[in-house]
Amino acid sequence: MGSFVRKVKTASGATAVQIVHKRGKQRLGIDHIGSAHDQAELELLLQVARERLALGQDQLDLGWEPAGRPPGQAVVESTASTVLWEALVGVYDHLGFDVLADECFRQLVLARVVEPTSKADSIRVLEGLGITPASLRTITRALPRINKGDYRDQLATACWSHVSAHGAVALVMYDVTTLYFEAENEDSLRKVGMSKERRVDPQITVGLLVDPSGFPLDLHVFEGNKAETTTLLPVIEAFQARHQVSDLVVVADAGMLSAANLNALEDAGFSFIVAARQSKAPAELEDHFEAHGNYLADGATFEVTRPMGVGKDRRDRRVVWHYLAARARRDQQTLNKQIERAEKIATGKAPIGKHRFIKLEGATKGVDWPLVERARAAAGFKGYVSNIPAVTLDGPAVVAAYRDLWHVEASFRMAKSDLAARPIFHHTRDSIEAHLTVVFAALAIARTIQARTGVSVKKFLQILRPLHSAVINTGTQTITIPPAIPPDAQEILDTLQGGH
Repeated sequence: MGSFVRKVKTASGATAVQIVHKRGKQRLGIDHIGSAHDQAELELLLQVARERLALGQDQLDLGWEPAGRPPGQAVVESTASTVLWEALVGVYDHLGFDVLADECFRQLVLARVVEPTSKADSIRVLEGLGITPASLRTITRALPRINKGDYRDQLATACWSHVSAHGAVALVMYDVTTLYFEAENEDSLRKVGMSKERRVDPQITVGLLVDPSGFPLDLHVFEGNKAETTTLLPVIEAFQARHQVSDLVVVADAGMLSAANLNALEDAGFSFIVAARQSKAPAELEDHFEAHGNYLADGATFEVTRPMGVGKDRRDRRVVWHYLAARARRDQQTLNKQIERAEKIATGKAPIGKHRFIKLEGATKGVDWPLVERARAAAGFKGYVSNIPAVTLDGPAVVAAYRDLWHVEASFRMAKSDLAARPIFHHTRDSIEAHLTVVFAALAIARTIQARTGVSVKKFLQILRPLHSAVINTGTQTITIPPAIPPDAQEILDTLQGGH
């Protein structure tokens, strides 16, 4: 049997140092020593690998010769990113996630913050940090436990306790996204639907509820072909049942706008601010312009009343329209490009396809100019439907409250890119739900890190991950040497701790 050291590049750009054990051409096993992010760290890990081989292996590749340790010579037995790990554990515990008392789950969550990868590959990430990981068998067994133990419900309760600990929460925000699967066939959950990423793969729909800073409060999974409008009420009803609250303002985009949704929110005791569809602006503001002229001051708000619903469900709703000159310029530029495309389709210079401004009459196709004019008239406007009286929240305040909705989109971007929630390679609903519970917890930690330190999670990891402690064997004793902490790292640690 022979063994040798090898260096392997990881997906994150680090260099993994491993000892490979072989008998002839048969590979017997691999010992992962750790992952290095700079040359000094790499040399330290290579030294550990040399020493391990020198203590009992019979073969050493890469040109190194094993040598016995002279009496009194100290050797590095192991290294660990203890500064980073302890910082992450501190945030995890502070958020109250330690209530789960599940070390395997904690490892999966923190490994995802450090380097999003598969559940199996998280073992490599943890070993690279110097953490003894749960076995693959233990990780596999943990996934059903996450769902059976209602982990997400407990995490959501902890998240609400965290954000409400410093005073009443007046506003929550809701939005949806889609996550696709690299799979050919649909099933009861993974369905082809209206993809946010313009894909035709089976997908699921994910609803995310956050506070005004983008900190996650709850996450729900729906079938991939479920209409956005029908996802809002189940999420809000579950939120209300869990926390026994109703005195909140719910903010959502136009995809949630329906008379039934608004009535149900109001009947449950909630206030709401929901985006209106821009195309409604010209008709709803016609009376205002006839009475006051069509001058539009930059930043002006206009209020109208809109009847919504039919029969006994009909209710009058307050609509606040907001005009921005900069938004109008952007809208007009977009419209010009769309019109140019429509004209090319109409004249046969571009292939026909679904287009906003194309009108088909039999075999004849042309530009729908009346629709173009209505769109131009709506440029620059954004509307908000609300049941909050103007004496409580005037027009500009309604606009300001809605603007924080971008934090939901930012949280989705973080979950889908930084935390790599997509694509999902799980197949059953239980494993998909468990995966997203891990992502939900990791998102809460990432958001907390950003809010407290003022730096991105990527920068946070770049600064703290290289700070390694080392376990040194002097021949007579074993000691742990902490890393030197540079000023930028110390500042991050101080601000992180200061938020606890």
